[in-house]
Amino acid sequence: MSIITTTKRHSILSNIAAAQGLPVNDQDLPTTSGELRQSRRYSVTALYSMAAEQDVEVEDDLSKAQKRLRQLKISISTLSKKNFTLERDVRYLDGRIALLIQNHMALEEVKQEVSSHLYDIEVTEGSYPDDRKMQQYGGLFFLLQTEPRHIATLVRLVSLSEIDTLLQTVMFTLYGNQYESREEHLLLTMFQSVLASQFDSATDFGGLLRANTPVSRMMNTYTRRGPGQSYLKSVLSGCINQVIENSELNLEINPLKVYEQIISDMEDKAMVVSLPRGISAEEAQANPQVQEILRPRIGQLIEIANTFLTTIINSIELVPYGIRWICKQIRSLTKRKYPDATEMSICSLIGGFFFLRFINPAIVTPQAYMLIEQNPSRHPRRTLTLVAKMLQNLANKASYAKEAYMMSLNPFVEGNKARINQFFNSLCEVGDFYESLEMDQYMALSKKDLCLNITLNELYGTHALLVKHQDVLCPNKNSHLRMSLEELGNSPSQVPRNANCSIELPLFSRWKNPLTDIENSRENGEVISQNDILYMEAKSLLVRIIRSLPHLASKPITSLSDIIDTATDSKDSSLVRKGIKAQEMLTELVTNGVIDPVDNFALMTQEVNQELVHLGNTRDQVLIEMESLEGVYKTICDHNNYLRMQLESYKAYLQNVRMHSGGKKEKTHHTSGPLKFSHHQLERDGVIFECNVPESRRNNIFFNIVSPIPGTFVISLHYKGREKPILEMDLKLDDLLEKQQDNVQLLDLEYVQLNVVRLLHLLNKYFNKR
Repeated sequence: MSIITTTKRHSILSNIAAAQGLPVNDQDLPTTSGELRQSRRYSVTALYSMAAEQDVEVEDDLSKAQKRLRQLKISISTLSKKNFTLERDVRYLDGRIALLIQNHMALEEVKQEVSSHLYDIEVTEGSYPDDRKMQQYGGLFFLLQTEPRHIATLVRLVSLSEIDTLLQTVMFTLYGNQYESREEHLLLTMFQSVLASQFDSATDFGGLLRANTPVSRMMNTYTRRGPGQSYLKSVLSGCINQVIENSELNLEINPLKVYEQIISDMEDKAMVVSLPRGISAEEAQANPQVQEILRPRIGQLIEIANTFLTTIINSIELVPYGIRWICKQIRSLTKRKYPDATEMSICSLIGGFFFLRFINPAIVTPQAYMLIEQNPSRHPRRTLTLVAKMLQNLANKASYAKEAYMMSLNPFVEGNKARINQFFNSLCEVGDFYESLEMDQYMALSKKDLCLNITLNELYGTHALLVKHQDVLCPNKNSHLRMSLEELGNSPSQVPRNANCSIELPLFSRWKNPLTDIENSRENGEVISQNDILYMEAKSLLVRIIRSLPHLASKPITSLSDIIDTATDSKDSSLVRKGIKAQEMLTELVTNGVIDPVDNFALMTQEVNQELVHLGNTRDQVLIEMESLEGVYKTICDHNNYLRMQLESYKAYLQNVRMHSGGKKEKTHHTSGPLKFSHHQLERDGVIFECNVPESRRNNIFFNIVSPIPGTFVISLHYKGREKPILEMDLKLDDLLEKQQDNVQLLDLEYVQLNVVRLLHLLNKYFNKR
């Protein structure tokens, strides 16, 4: 039996443990060859996790928790992909409507563009691939997934207008299982290639990784996957909510704005304004009243920013492995490309990714990341923006700031330089995954059922991009990628949205058995041997038998033979089969000289007991992870609902504009109203954000909404028993859409504040029914 080296075994086992989300303790891993067999309990856990999906008979707490955890991970991955598509559609419509509102684009032009982008068009024949095409696509996408260099090159070639479509396929389909180590590691291999090329072609050190390019868009998208979202929610939510709770705290430090506020306050109090108007920023900065206001604000801002920074630094172990590994590659590539670069410069590049692409967007727009329950009001929103600027200045190590007034916060930067450098270097201290990827590949390819869940448009869109750039991607006519593309020919056209179904695409290698290299390398002891795998599978099966017999699992096992006898004598046919299988495995291991029956299989018995203890600890870890992912899944669901409401609002707006324009009338049922809504109903639906009416009187108020003409609404607030409304307001759909576009979250009706997005959803629901 071939035995791999101790060092390599240590690396493989620790990586497998990490990939499974298990605690890794160096003292539990082997240090001598005599400890190798005992240490395989991590590997058997990895194998068990795969087998448990098929082993429905085991129904203990751990099995149920793992099943729920797997369902959560699949749901998060699936919904993340849907949200990415919705965000892209909302971003597209946002831009088109902005042009329409500003009269920079003709209505008919917008209508044609939007129709082709979002609505159904005539279905063409032959849009679904036949069996031969499915096989060809299966070979092509196997090649793309297992040889990430092709996608890495393509990412660099596509335009900004094409990158979102490609990213959807890469991040959420090709490597879409966000919690599966093999796909994650293949995706990171692709990142490594992209970054290496970015560094090779860079001409300006300062601009590295900062420009808005397809590569930077890819890095942004990666941080929005499930693990990144989970980190942001668990680490930043508390700090952000503390800022938001203090809604009246004004920490504005722009001296011009502070100066203008002083004048405004004097006018509100009917005081004589003796201060000159229209002064410069320098003059405002020199004003004694402004200086007196700024001094405590600067101190408070530094204190808040230090709280954020301390929380982030103390949570380094929660940073997703992939994000830390990308930081490691940035450091390594910088040292190779710029050997004279200072540590400060290197850390600045790492910070450009970690803060600019990952942390700060969530701080500035926490509502977009669903980190908070309510939208921040004006003062907290400004405070969060200033905190993000401070963190970015610290990450950049700049001795200057884009805004001169930010220089007053330099004590925060100067006081934390050494601290942030140490943090960035610690971020990079993670192991590589190449050896565990080899093991993952073996496990995955052994199953022989690799497949992708992919939509037709993803299939054809990727095909079209590959054909467009094939001369750069595969100039060699004999390369496998070029041969695949030539066999497929030109890409079919995109199908309409209602025909864009998902298909299961089986993946396979056309040119050789990918396991051949792994099998051949066994001779050199480079991977775990067949006997090693048999040993782990036998131990896994014995553990599952014991878990199916709770009375045996409550005390240490002393005889494996007794366990097998109990199983084979059981009235449960499933247990009987497992007992027979376990006996066959032990017999084969004895025949191969791996274990010895003379000592009653003492070593394996000891490992089975250790595994049972270890699985008990694993259950606690799984429950903790499951609780965390439940929160992440709820967040992603809420974001999905929010995006859908935005999309509905935009579609309703376009529909009303078309009706208003005097063009062809569409078959639309228009309800003029009035419709009556109670305070409780609008509060429950999230339309009412805040109400100044005393709680005891809220049951007596109601709202009437009427639409005299399409796109125009009258909202009136009534009190029971009074004939005339307390308040009446005219609203135009254009105005509401502009507010949403300008990120104005609330509509103030004096007595109540209404949520703009929820109000748009309500109007669309009741007044624009097809």
